[in-house]
Amino acid sequence: MWNDLLDLLYEAYEQFTLLPLFIEIALTLIFVAVVATLIAYVVILYRRYNGYVYQKRLNHLSPIIEDLITEQVLLNENLDKNLPIEEIEFDRAALSKKMYKKPAVRQILIDVIIRYRKNFRGEVGELLRKLYIDMTLMEDSFSKMKTFRWERKIKALVELTQMDIPIADVTLLPLTNSRNPTLRAAARNAYIQLSKNEPFKFFDIATEPILPWDQLEMFKIITTSKDITIPNFSRWVSYSSNKSIVIFCLKLIVHYDQRNAIPCVMDLLSTKDHYYRAHAINCLGKLSAEVAEEKFMKIYDTQPVNCQIQILKALGRIGSGKQLEFLKNEFLFSFNFDIQMNAARSIIHHNTQNSRFLLNELMETSNPESQLIIKHCLNPLIKY
Repeated sequence: MWNDLLDLLYEAYEQFTLLPLFIEIALTLIFVAVVATLIAYVVILYRRYNGYVYQKRLNHLSPIIEDLITEQVLLNENLDKNLPIEEIEFDRAALSKKMYKKPAVRQILIDVIIRYRKNFRGEVGELLRKLYIDMTLMEDSFSKMKTFRWERKIKALVELTQMDIPIADVTLLPLTNSRNPTLRAAARNAYIQLSKNEPFKFFDIATEPILPWDQLEMFKIITTSKDITIPNFSRWVSYSSNKSIVIFCLKLIVHYDQRNAIPCVMDLLSTKDHYYRAHAINCLGKLSAEVAEEKFMKIYDTQPVNCQIQILKALGRIGSGKQLEFLKNEFLFSFNFDIQMNAARSIIHHNTQNSRFLLNELMETSNPESQLIIKHCLNPLIKY
């Protein structure tokens, strides 16, 4: 039978080679498309089947596991005795049931415990963590870290982070520089949350960029985590060659109002990269670095439009009043609408007697188009 099949395939191949070239290419592309479609359907069906099986198990096991958590954690009598969490014991018979040794059940156990821990803090949260450790579920999470599948590594990182289980630097640090952007982001977030002394150590070795969405998530973790050690971010502004690290550190410098970083940020005004310069100018403006005004005036005429706009914004945020005449001239004589708009906003943002006199003068002497710009910028709903 196999010989007949091979003969049939060989005959079909010979017939195929006799066809014109453009037909051979078309048939090859059709064959590849059909095979790719079939593979995609098989993968989708496989994942849906796994999801169905998991949901069915979850529906069956959730009440049992929730009863276990209720009895061993939420209604634990020792919670009212002010005992240290380490000294509180669980019912070993309840934790040693045969069903809790099955891998699929253990994964559901982890998922349910993590769900509960998200909703409980204090002693109950710590007791949930102890339950996770005492049932050796931590070993299951660490075993996922050893697989080659990046999605399982991410799941392990989430589990260990949620349960506040330390991960050795030798294991976690290399993942913070992974080529897989999803795994890299998860590892960096985990490192910040789990490292108590040097949560930003991976900045020193990072060669892969921090993507904009990852910066947002990381910023949220940094600013909401308790007892996190905040370093002086100017060290990476000065020495890091990773552009995304420098820009992210500039945002953190502004958030934590690290004015001692102003000299390092001002050094970026001399860089050839106008993208760097724009972020540095923005940072200095938000820090109200009046010392930078003189430098802004020296470089303004040589800057691209995006840097000029950031300088105008910075002058408004600093609000020293020394550059009101300059802002007036930019508003009146610039041919760029964005320059005019930001010059007007900066004058308004000063909110001093001199700036109000200047606005009144401009409203009386400027052309109708300029007056319309000023009226628009006076709208308090516009965020500056």
